[in-house]
Amino acid sequence: MDFVAGAIGGGLSTAVGYPLDTVKVRIQTEKHYKGIWHCIQETYRTEKVWGFYKGVTASVLTVSMISSVSFGTYKNILCAICKLRYGAAEAKPSKLDISLAGGAAGAVRVVLTTPSEVAKVRMQTQRNPHPSITSPQPVPKPKYRGSLHCLKVVAKEEGFGGLYKGCSALLCRDCSSSAIYFLTYSALCDWLTPAGKNKPGFLVVLLSGGFAGVLAWALATPMDVIKSRMQTDESEQHKYKGLIHCARESVRKEGAKVLFKGLSLNCIRAFPVNMVVFVTYEGVMRFTDHY
Repeated sequence: MDFVAGAIGGGLSTAVGYPLDTVKVRIQTEKHYKGIWHCIQETYRTEKVWGFYKGVTASVLTVSMISSVSFGTYKNILCAICKLRYGAAEAKPSKLDISLAGGAAGAVRVVLTTPSEVAKVRMQTQRNPHPSITSPQPVPKPKYRGSLHCLKVVAKEEGFGGLYKGCSALLCRDCSSSAIYFLTYSALCDWLTPAGKNKPGFLVVLLSGGFAGVLAWALATPMDVIKSRMQTDESEQHKYKGLIHCARESVRKEGAKVLFKGLSLNCIRAFPVNMVVFVTYEGVMRFTDHY
C-alpha cells in the first residue's frame, strides 16, 4: 500500500508545483533572466499560461510512479534494516536507519527519473511562442512536440546515453536530499507529536512534510543546477564533459553563486508540494488501515 499512497501523493504534488518548477529550470539554465518575477513575466508574455506547463502530462505520470517507488522502497528497506539490526521489522528505527533507507530510495529513484528529467528540462527550456502572440517573423516549429517525442529525438540524436545525461548529478542530488528528507520528516513528527499519541496529527504531518521538503531542496539545489545544465546540453553543443567539468565551467563563468540559482524558488515550491505529498500519503495509509 506504500507504493499506491506514494503514487497518489506524487501525482497531486506535481500538479501543485509544476509552474514554479518550469520557472526554476529556466532561471538555472538561461542567463538573460533578472530574477524570478522577470522569468514569470517573460514566460507569460510570450507563451501564456501553457508555457508554465510544458511537459506536465508525462511529469505527473512519471512522478507518480517515482514517488510510488520512492516511498515503497524507503518503507521496505527500513523494515529490512530494522529486522536485520533489531530482529523485528516493526522495531523503532534509529536516525541512521532512516537516513540509510532514505538514501537508498533516492538511488533507486534515479534509474527511473533520469530520462523523464531530460524530457522535462528540454521541454521547459524550449521556446515556442503562443499562437496569440503576433510576430512579423514566421514561427519555427518546435523541435520537441511533446515529452515522448522529445525522448524519441534524444535517443535518435544522442543515443541511449543521451537519455541518462546528468545521471551522476541526479544521483548525488537524490541520495543526499532523500536521506535528509525522510530523516527531517520523521524527526519533526516525533518532536511535534504529543507524548502518548502513536501517530502524528494532520497539522503535524503538513508542517513536517513542508519543512522536510524545504531542507531537502536547500541541500539539493547546487546539484540540481548542474543536473539541469547537463541535461540541456544537446548533441550539437557539447559544452560539458561531465559533472565536474560542468560545475567548474559554471563557477568559472558566473561565480559560485550560480550553484544557488533557483534556491529561493525551490524552497518556496517545496513547502506546499511536500505538504501535499505527505498528507496524501498519510491519509491514504490511514484510510486503508481503517478499512
